Amino acid sequence: MVKKPDTNAARLKRHKRVRGKLSGTPERPRLNVFRSTTNIYAQLIDDVAGVTLAAASSIEKGFEGGGNKEAAKKVGLLIAERGKAKGITSIVFDRGGYVYHGRVAELAEGAREGGLEF
Repeated sequence: MVKKPDTNAARLKRHKRVRGKLSGTPERPRLNVFRSTTNIYAQLIDDVAGVTLAAASSIEKGFEGGGNKEAAKKVGLLIAERGKAKGITSIVFDRGGYVYHGRVAELAEGAREGGLEF
C-alpha cells in the first residue's frame, strides 16, 4: 500500500517558514488567507497586539458557491471594505502556504480593487 503525501502538513510547513519572515503591525496588518475545499476565509491581523482587526469569509450571507474564484474575489472586496472602514490602507499579504494562483490570487486581486495596497 502506497502512502499518500500529507499536503496539508507540507502547506503548514511552508506557512510556518513564511510567517518567520513577515509580521503584521497596527499600521500595516497581515492579510491572512485560509482556503478549504468549500470556502475561503480572510483576516486582517495585528501580530504585535495579537488581535484580528477584520475578517471576511464565503460562509457569510450573500455567498453562493463559496469554493470558487468569484466568491474569492467577493471576499477580497469585502475584507478591503472592512479594512478601509477601520482606517487600514496598506497591508502585508500572507498567502498561508498556498500557491499564489486561482482562488488565492483572486482574493488578492479583489482586495487590491477594494483599495488595499500591497
